[in-house]
Amino acid sequence: MKFGFWLPVFGGWLRNVESENMPPTFEYAKEVIQSAEKWGFSTTLIAELFLNDIKGPEHDSLEAWSTAAALAAVTEKIEIMTAIRPGFHNPAVAAKMIANIDRISNGRLTLNVVSAWWEEEAKQYGGIFTEHDERYERTKEFIDVLKGMWQEETFSYDGMFYQVQNAKMSPKPVQQPTPILYAGGESEKGKNTIAKVCDAYVMHGGTVEEMKQKISDMKKRRESFHKPPFTSFGMAAYVICRDTEEEALEELKKITDVKHSSAYAGFKDFTSKSQLEQVIQVQDYSVSNRGLRPYFIGTPMQIAEKMMKYEQAGLDLLLLQFSPQLEEMERFAKEVMPIFNELKKESRLPLNE
Repeated sequence: MKFGFWLPVFGGWLRNVESENMPPTFEYAKEVIQSAEKWGFSTTLIAELFLNDIKGPEHDSLEAWSTAAALAAVTEKIEIMTAIRPGFHNPAVAAKMIANIDRISNGRLTLNVVSAWWEEEAKQYGGIFTEHDERYERTKEFIDVLKGMWQEETFSYDGMFYQVQNAKMSPKPVQQPTPILYAGGESEKGKNTIAKVCDAYVMHGGTVEEMKQKISDMKKRRESFHKPPFTSFGMAAYVICRDTEEEALEELKKITDVKHSSAYAGFKDFTSKSQLEQVIQVQDYSVSNRGLRPYFIGTPMQIAEKMMKYEQAGLDLLLLQFSPQLEEMERFAKEVMPIFNELKKESRLPLNE
């Protein structure tokens, strides 16, 4: 299992807590990612939204791609997975930008391709937002252009959404043939598109049984398109680690005490413009990306044991959220990771030992 984390570009993850002491500034993001490298985290996910979906559209947030480039230059080994949404980017220009940042990072940049869900944000920022299935058709063409620009000396493309004529791009990315393309989606159209053109599948938080079913389903879809196996299966989750279970449950109660505010501005679009497998209630939306559903809540041992079950179900990457970020990431690294590693060693021992 690899342990990753969401970069705190929104100033936190909790919609019912006004201040989490994790400012959405480059200085704080830099401190978080450099500390994470020391503590053994493998990956950071940088969300791309031009409006703050957690604290409310009027609040500060960091832009994903300038942040990714800056962090690539001040880190050494961590994977920088950055979200990209086709409706906001020219794919040929994006291919050039991505190749450059991949070189700055010496081959550590990966992509989380997101087909988008927030119509109001698209209106405000001039993004292209169409009906659900058409967004995935656009995504497929967007990825076709990325790959063509990265792999071919001279590239042309004549699609429904994008046209490129005799384009040359150099230098190419460090990663060959392409940087890893992650994506998540729950609709039939989304899952089939991801199985055809992406490399790895990432999911909102869910139960162990839900993850087993999703992983099995995506493996079958991948095989049906005669593609090599996915390189990774990842899941988002929020962690509440405390010395006692009672303390953890007190924190859970506090953060799910719903206080209606602009932090819920995107709730309607998220639940109506996406085709989700789970019915999302307002309380579920207290933490982003269904982060509470895996229930990584309790003592270090309880959390480590639960995470082992997810690894046994087929997950190999956890994209974790914490609040406040630095303090709770350090606690997780020093208290949960060692227990998890010990449990993993024990699970590999021969039965007669």
